[in-house]
Amino acid sequence: MATPLFLRNSLFPPLHHSFLSFPKYSFPSFPSSIKSRPLTSTMMRGSEITEEVSETKEAVNVDTKKKTIFVAGATGSTGKRVVEQLLSKGFSVKAGVRDLGKAKTLLSNDSPSLQIVQADVTEGSAKLAEAIGEDSDAVICATGFRPGWDLFAPWKVDNFGTVNLVEACRKLGVNRFILISSILVNGAAMGQVFNPAYIFLNVFGLTLIAKLQAEQYIRKSGINYTIIRPGGLRNDPPTGNVVMEPEDTLYEGSISRDQVAEVAVESLVHPESCFKVVEIVSRTDAPKRSYKDLFGSIKQT
Repeated sequence: MATPLFLRNSLFPPLHHSFLSFPKYSFPSFPSSIKSRPLTSTMMRGSEITEEVSETKEAVNVDTKKKTIFVAGATGSTGKRVVEQLLSKGFSVKAGVRDLGKAKTLLSNDSPSLQIVQADVTEGSAKLAEAIGEDSDAVICATGFRPGWDLFAPWKVDNFGTVNLVEACRKLGVNRFILISSILVNGAAMGQVFNPAYIFLNVFGLTLIAKLQAEQYIRKSGINYTIIRPGGLRNDPPTGNVVMEPEDTLYEGSISRDQVAEVAVESLVHPESCFKVVEIVSRTDAPKRSYKDLFGSIKQT
């Protein structure tokens, strides 16, 4: 299907890993104190959570011990790249998937550092906690809903599914959470309500609003988070350098899925990424910068 003219240079965030396959776009070290930082006290009030923060957001040290990372959505177009890069950097990986048969064909399961486990983010935090396990040191969420007739799918996956993952981490004491979200999730506050991409993506069950509410939940949960908001996702290899900006800054641009996966993995290595929301695209005219410098340029939220 040909891409409408007004959408050819606009944003296609990750509704689902294989969705929006338009031309050009489709839609080891580690912090050693990851489990030692107590969570803040939290109260549930309806769909909101409030908290009393009992300590400051301190920088964490880095060690060289091998860590186990749980990846939700590991068979998706971005998720499988996250798994590959984690393995290449010496991490152990638990790949959380809904379809074990599909996972065996998409993931290199001959690696002794890779374990494939069944996990559906829509089935609640208790089952997810069993899949994540007490041996996991961090969770990377690279999930996305499957487009279809169910208009509640974005909320089941991108909102409630993400919340379930966070609560599973809280049950286990896993205090490091990386979310791959999307730029323009807060488009209304940015004055982008008439941006074609913002309109288009919210047609599918208010996808961006569902993602934004999940982000807000994470930020109030007390967990050590990094929220990564990529621009339009490309399946082709990187053609430029990563540009990283604070939240609610970028409203256009694209980036290779390989670079998104790299940013997610690098956020585990650099304590400068903790408690931050970052927006990323790639540009051919952007200078090459280290991830320590990129994350360090963004203020904590």
